[in-house]
Amino acid sequence: MNTATLNNRDGDWRDSRRYWWLLSILTMLLPVGAVQMVLLTGWPVMWWFGFLFVFGVIPLFDVLLGEDTANPPEESVPELERDRYYRWAVYVSVPLLYAGFLYAAWVAATWGLAWYSYLGLAVSTGCATGIAINTAHELGHKPDRMEKWLAKVALAPVFYGHFYVEHNRGHHVRVSTPEDPASSRFGETFWAFLPRTVIGSLRSAWHLEKQRLARQGKPVWSPANDNLRAWALSVLLWGALVAWLGWAVLPFLVIQSVFGFQLLEVVNYLEHYGLRRQKKANGRYERCRPEHSWNSNRRVTNIFLYQLQRHSDHHAYPTRSYQSLRHFDESPQLPGGYASMILLAWVPPLWFRVMNPRVAAHYGGDLSRANIKPGLDRD
Repeated sequence: MNTATLNNRDGDWRDSRRYWWLLSILTMLLPVGAVQMVLLTGWPVMWWFGFLFVFGVIPLFDVLLGEDTANPPEESVPELERDRYYRWAVYVSVPLLYAGFLYAAWVAATWGLAWYSYLGLAVSTGCATGIAINTAHELGHKPDRMEKWLAKVALAPVFYGHFYVEHNRGHHVRVSTPEDPASSRFGETFWAFLPRTVIGSLRSAWHLEKQRLARQGKPVWSPANDNLRAWALSVLLWGALVAWLGWAVLPFLVIQSVFGFQLLEVVNYLEHYGLRRQKKANGRYERCRPEHSWNSNRRVTNIFLYQLQRHSDHHAYPTRSYQSLRHFDESPQLPGGYASMILLAWVPPLWFRVMNPRVAAHYGGDLSRANIKPGLDRD
């Protein structure tokens, strides 16, 4: 029996995960955890604590605790959306992100670490800053101006502020189409997808802002350009750290940034792999539906990622808050949570072995309906 049924027996539904959502903010402190685990154990491998936690502990508990397909009753959703507790549970992650990030930068630049320890700390930090992109994702979809500003602040450590523009106004419009740089294609490896999506998303974000500012009679090189504003925060942050800690911190900043934004892009890779919206007779694409996103109900990863794995509902209702997102039976389901699926995506033969048959089954064997890598359909 699912938790929604248990809580709704008396007609008074309650969110049984209300306080579990706070676990998501702990990921912002993964680099602090790495340092403290090294001090506690003396084991150099603990510099990689962030990586081990995200790709070891979380998948293990996903398996042990299984799935949760419960949805909040629709009559309870308006009250859930009004409850400011859920917003503050997101807001508090931003200062914790900066606390962990600045502490790790100081350690990396001043402790005289061996290269493998320096690398481990940078990757542990990249796990936190990469997950913080999802925090920015949750904040950036809301109409509140403060939340939009916090989204840009959360993106500053990874120097990926254009995500704020491209995701909201690019990806959500073109999702699951060949034109979307953030929708991966059947037969495309993650390592081929990564440069395509990084370059394509950057170009798209710049083009979208150029169009928006042109409608307002402003040049693209303007203080009103959201890309420039977001990048300026990164320049200010990184510049201040170099001025404070010296050039020794720069490799750390670059490594954590690259690892962090590739975490975003590998999640993009698995969310829409091979799925395609069909064109209608008028040449326009059909509306995005639950069948156009891969989903997962693994309860532990959903807690840590603000239910990002209920991706179909997010695309149908982008402003719907994480605590209200729903499972749909018709949505294609991943065989594991995002954390374990990322490990598969990094190894293309394993990914293709697991996911290609699922794409084929989703389309009843008719891969002409899938979003296929160019040239593969002719092989």
